[in-house]
Amino acid sequence: MDKIAIRHWLHYATAAPEKGKKRRVTRLQQRPVAQRLIVREKGIPWGVRQVKAPQAWSITTGHRIKIGVIDTGVDFNHPDLKYSLARGINLLNRNALPHDDNGHGTHIAGTIAAANQPRGMIGIAPRAILYPVKAFDHDGSAFVSDIILGIEWCIHNRMDIINMSFGMKTRSKALLNAVNYAYNAGIIIVASSGNDGSRKSIDYPARYPQTISVGATNRLRRIAPFSNRGAYIDIYAPGDKIHSAWLKGKYHEMSGTSMATSHVSGAIALLLARKPGLPPAEIKAILKRSMLPLRGPKRPRLTGELDIMRMLQSAER
Repeated sequence: MDKIAIRHWLHYATAAPEKGKKRRVTRLQQRPVAQRLIVREKGIPWGVRQVKAPQAWSITTGHRIKIGVIDTGVDFNHPDLKYSLARGINLLNRNALPHDDNGHGTHIAGTIAAANQPRGMIGIAPRAILYPVKAFDHDGSAFVSDIILGIEWCIHNRMDIINMSFGMKTRSKALLNAVNYAYNAGIIIVASSGNDGSRKSIDYPARYPQTISVGATNRLRRIAPFSNRGAYIDIYAPGDKIHSAWLKGKYHEMSGTSMATSHVSGAIALLLARKPGLPPAEIKAILKRSMLPLRGPKRPRLTGELDIMRMLQSAER
């Protein structure tokens, strides 16, 4: 049976099982182009600063917001994550913790909710609770059926947010049904758009309107060259050369819409801690009306970059 290959910073996958078939998820949304191992990256990463998370921490830290991260698992021993983690689930081995044997899931988790300042790094929502849902193996591959099981687990365990830093090229009715199920349960689904540099299309499940689809920007607030873009993107966030947690207590630099997606998931956790019970449609509307305009000669006019302070202010109106 085919597996879904997820490429870490590229975010890229395929589709879900239909009529007994299992389709191939092509990539995790990360770009292998710019990986760099970092011995120690202390403090606040540039992306966390750029979206203005530190200015929001006197108002909200995402306290006890539950975030399901469907990915490769997490490093439970990482000093920057150990206070932010719940048990989660390992869909590949139900008797084991969802340990990360790849690195991608740990990197995503660090951006969302790392909490080890001043000795380590701090993420967007340092008091949120991460529930790692391991559906991807050490190669970054997964069965779509396991992704669907992961979504169902998040629904049954009442997650507030699901982070999906992966994608696929083909539509899947079974995956869409699971996404609809979560959306109707009031769960916010944040999905990476893909790293093909496409102007006309994005990957699934980000293409489904029930999700918040995320593209990637760089330090100059321009769309990163690798990021998909266009009418299907709901919002952009930092995704170029992002420092975050890695295996064995280390740090790594990665690029991709996977990384951008984790910034948005963390931001929504900050919002929900401040305004509990907001439905997914309202959260998407708040994000879209509070975005900061992008830079660049071909920048889109109808979408922009995540700005957490503007988001929180917009939610008060």
